[in-house]
Amino acid sequence: MTNFFIGITAIAGTFILYRLSKRIYRRKPSPFTMPIFLCTASMVIFLSLTGISYETYMIGGQWIDLFLGPIVVSLAVPLYREIHLIKKYAGAIGIGIFAGSLTGVFTGIAGAKLLGFDDWLIQTVAAKSVTAPIAISITDTAGGNISLIAVFVMLAGVSGAMFGPVILKICRIEHPIAKGLSIGTASHAIGTAKVLEDSEMEGAISALSMTLSAVVVSFLVPIFLLLFITS
Repeated sequence: MTNFFIGITAIAGTFILYRLSKRIYRRKPSPFTMPIFLCTASMVIFLSLTGISYETYMIGGQWIDLFLGPIVVSLAVPLYREIHLIKKYAGAIGIGIFAGSLTGVFTGIAGAKLLGFDDWLIQTVAAKSVTAPIAISITDTAGGNISLIAVFVMLAGVSGAMFGPVILKICRIEHPIAKGLSIGTASHAIGTAKVLEDSEMEGAISALSMTLSAVVVSFLVPIFLLLFITS
């Protein structure tokens, strides 16, 4: 009964924080008032101040986690609705996904190498730009730290959702396919959820990019690790 009460409290608290974050974002839109960032930061601060452990919070948090799978699958709906557009621009989409995946892997590994990080950390950061389940599988195979990769994936997703649209605006990239490709390839499901709020077309392309880039990255990571770690 105690665990049930803790679980309900955790879910209710998360829901309330998220609703308040959305209200703040509507009134003062900014990368730093985005619900995904504001709600997460508020929850971390609250748990730190109250001394509630992450394990205790996850008694209820794991119930929220169960919905992540169905939510990702539901992204196939906008993808299906925009299938005619995907067929029309299949070549450009394929090139964009490959280029984005290549850039994500290269910058992660090369950056870690230049900063003098140990091999295990280079192996961990390599798959930072793909969705968590795939990133964990790639990292485990590569010999990296599967606990730490979850943090890198979260950072990539949140930062992409926060600053991706701003960077695209500065670079004057306005085509919905280009915007969906860049966000989906760089910041996976979190970024996809953000662009889906603005445009179903962008969300569909982002969902496709997120899915296919995971496949591409799974092939690229072993190749780049072989080149960088043995050199």
